Amino acid sequence: MIVRDATTGSVALTSDYVWRGSSQTREKPAIQGSFKYAHESGLYASVWGSNVKFKPDNGASSEFDIALGWSGKVAQDWALDVYYLRYQYPGSDVNLNWNEVNAAVTWRDNYWVAVGHSTNAMASKTTGTYALVGARYPINDTWRVEGTLARYFLDSTYAKSYTHGSIGVVWAFKAPFEARLTLHGTDSATKQLFPGMAGSRAEFALQASF
Repeated sequence: MIVRDATTGSVALTSDYVWRGSSQTREKPAIQGSFKYAHESGLYASVWGSNVKFKPDNGASSEFDIALGWSGKVAQDWALDVYYLRYQYPGSDVNLNWNEVNAAVTWRDNYWVAVGHSTNAMASKTTGTYALVGARYPINDTWRVEGTLARYFLDSTYAKSYTHGSIGVVWAFKAPFEARLTLHGTDSATKQLFPGMAGSRAEFALQASF
């Protein structure tokens, strides 16, 4: 569902901040929050934040993702979301900030394909293209199952391209609260790029939306 001419947000507590297959908190808990303003034209601006702790330590303790984009229906069952995303890491000892252009197409609110491209992927000064397919299956008004499969195409001068996926169960037990259990899995190339921070893992999160 696309929300327009409105402000929305969320607050979440998660057992591990997992981004594209790897832990961003050394497998420790994270507190996360988001705020979004969407205009009736479909244009929107949003910011999402979380605590982080990388390995090896580079001084970064927080991450803010700032997005500017447009979303809207392009047909009866189809929706499009295109946006510019800025990853910002205040306090880091090195320059970790980078940009990405993203697009996602959703069918009937339950199936989607997303692509992101950057000429400075993960602040590596090399190109990277991220492709993901996802699906959700509502069991009833309270429970749903979600899954994703993704491939990160990276410049070989930086790292090998890698694949990761997830499957999760979401329990919307009392509005505006929901609990989520997600199982993550990665291939060996992910483990090489993120030693000790990738591989099979479980993530539990509690979220409130407003």
